[in-house]
Amino acid sequence: MNFDIDSGKLLYALGVLFAAAALLYFVRDVVFGLSITVKAVLLLLTFVVFFVAGVAVQRDVLDVVAFALSGIAYVVFVGYVVVRYDPGETGTFLLLAASAAVFLGLGYGLRVRELTMSRRTAAAIVTGLVVLSAVLVGVDAVGGGVTYDLETESSVTVEPPTRGPDRGYTQSEVTIGTVTARNEFVFTRAFDLPELRGCLLGVPDPPSRELWVGYEPAAFEQRSVIRGETTRTVDVRADVLVDVNQTEPVTYAVERGEDCDGDRASPTLVVWVEERRP
Repeated sequence: MNFDIDSGKLLYALGVLFAAAALLYFVRDVVFGLSITVKAVLLLLTFVVFFVAGVAVQRDVLDVVAFALSGIAYVVFVGYVVVRYDPGETGTFLLLAASAAVFLGLGYGLRVRELTMSRRTAAAIVTGLVVLSAVLVGVDAVGGGVTYDLETESSVTVEPPTRGPDRGYTQSEVTIGTVTARNEFVFTRAFDLPELRGCLLGVPDPPSRELWVGYEPAAFEQRSVIRGETTRTVDVRADVLVDVNQTEPVTYAVERGEDCDGDRASPTLVVWVEERRP
């Protein structure tokens, strides 16, 4: 069996494939630390750059490759906007309809109007877009990120259990503080609540010194973005182990700490923010 494979086109196809993978990795918000707004704009500018290149090149299959990269960049842009900004059903429909109109218009311009562009003009446009991208990235870096401030109550009171096992301990969920997120710049950024840890100290022979500390509502139920110049406050909750034989309310002091080392003379909840791994 004879397979007639054009090695050049195969390499072009692999290049397009890896470019698509790079764009998808770019939008995962795990590299560069850019805001959601700037990432969306960069994807849109990438679409324009490759389209301009495709119009200007018109050589062998390079124009097709450029248009393919342009289309992929635009598809990733639309998907990123829909996922991160959550425009709703109506907004998503309008975005898809507008995208269809854009590509139909571009196709008409290429096929019917024979849209052309000199390489000099294309180079000027691309240079301008690259400069604009650099300015946006610089402004984004200067604008800073989202800050998270943990504030704890001085103490919380846990009522005796009303029902539970015949012996041992049961869990009682209490609010021990809040985390306030502040995005003081104009760009929309990822909303990524810090991981919290906690310990129960000053209680004789608890089954575990560590206790669950989380958010209400849970972190995965929160919107994953925080818009520019916005402040959001989320309650911090903890599951406290309560002796089933407890008959009176118990007051726990709440402290900011760093670990479970040491002990306390009275019941104490120690909570801290877990350091993010690089």
